[in-house]
Amino acid sequence: MHITRYSDYCLRTLIFLALQGDRLATIQEVSASYDISKNHLMKIVYQLAQKGYIDSIRGKNGGIRLGRAPEKINLGTLFKEVEQSFAIAECFSSTNRCTITPACHMKKILSEALAAFLAVLDKYTLADLVSPRHRPELIRLLQAP
Repeated sequence: MHITRYSDYCLRTLIFLALQGDRLATIQEVSASYDISKNHLMKIVYQLAQKGYIDSIRGKNGGIRLGRAPEKINLGTLFKEVEQSFAIAECFSSTNRCTITPACHMKKILSEALAAFLAVLDKYTLADLVSPRHRPELIRLLQAP
């Protein structure tokens, strides 16, 4: 399974915001911490706000912060909501042109593997990623306040 850069950046943004507590952060801060394009991050923040993962406050004193407690953000649910496709092989695609598809059982095996992958993610939340054990090192690495 391959997680897209988009989903990776969604998760990184949520980790950054979880480390901020209630403090409003800016897209620029997240962008600088991860060396991610600010323009690309704006699209991610927009989608995360639309889905209720973050709150976005406009204006001079605005910014972004988590829209839910970290323990309420399930990783499996997050990835299912932001990944565009889980077509991990051509046979999953509507444009499948593989000639052996009717006789091949790989799609069934890959479907089972994908289900197991998502089941593992379903067991964890954002709180697991920013637990007190990991928090100090994450803050140091991201230079977050």
